[in-house]
Parts: sequence; structure tokens; C-alpha cells
Amino acid sequence: MKSMWVVFALSAAFTAAVVVIISKAGMKDMDSSLAFAMQAVLILIVSWSVVFFQGKQAEILKLEPRTWVFLGIAGVLTTVSSLLSFRALKIGDASAVSPVERLSLIFAIILAAVFLKERVTWQVIAGAALMVAGAIIIALTKKA
Repeated sequence: MKSMWVVFALSAAFTAAVVVIISKAGMKDMDSSLAFAMQAVLILIVSWSVVFFQGKQAEILKLEPRTWVFLGIAGVLTTVSSLLSFRALKIGDASAVSPVERLSLIFAIILAAVFLKERVTWQVIAGAALMVAGAIIIALTKKA
């Protein structure tokens, strides 16, 4: 059960890839900010539906102020990230935007090491370097 995070992470990655393609197709004739706003309303409805379905809504009263601050900042940054991602997707090719956007992994590794004191091994560094190289190659490839 301890390795279930891999299943969830791979499922999230696949779902995110599908979202990129559907979002790009869906905002063909509309502003990227409006497209994200529409999607955000549905995100809100679905996520709160899950909370209520699981019966977890009462836990919101137990949250500490520090948790509210962290989740509030994360929420604002998620919104900014999504708006920037949708704008990039609107004007760029999905096959180029997605790998460059996923370089967030590199920033996450650095920030996790600095702020969460997570250990960075040579394997993590090598994998991150390969991801950077791959994103650069994909981003710089000329369309035929």
C-alpha cells in the first residue's frame, strides 16, 4: 500500500495530459482566461462534491491558522499557474507547452530540498537533467 502514491501520481500525470489536449481544443475560439475561469467553476463543484461525499466537510473547522495561510497562498499560486499555463497553451503547441510547463518538477525538487529539507540524490539530479534536456529539445524543435 505504501507504493500506491505511484499509481496516483501516474494517474494524475495521464489525467493532466488529457486535460491539456481537451483544454487546447476547448479554447480554440475563446480567451484563455475565460476558459480557465469556466474550468475553475467545475473544479470547485467537483472538489467540494468529493469532500461532501467523503463526509470530510466538518474537518474544515479543525484547520489551524497556519494551514489556512499555506493553503490560501497555494490556492492563489495554483490560479496564477493555471492562468499562465492556459495562456501558453492558447498561443503555443500543446506538445511543446506541456513539457516546458512540466519543468516545474525541477523547481519543486529545488524548493523541496531548501524548504522541506528533502534529500536530493544523484539519481534525482540525473533524472531532472534529462527532463530539462528533453524539454529544451522539444521546445526548440521546428514544426514541419
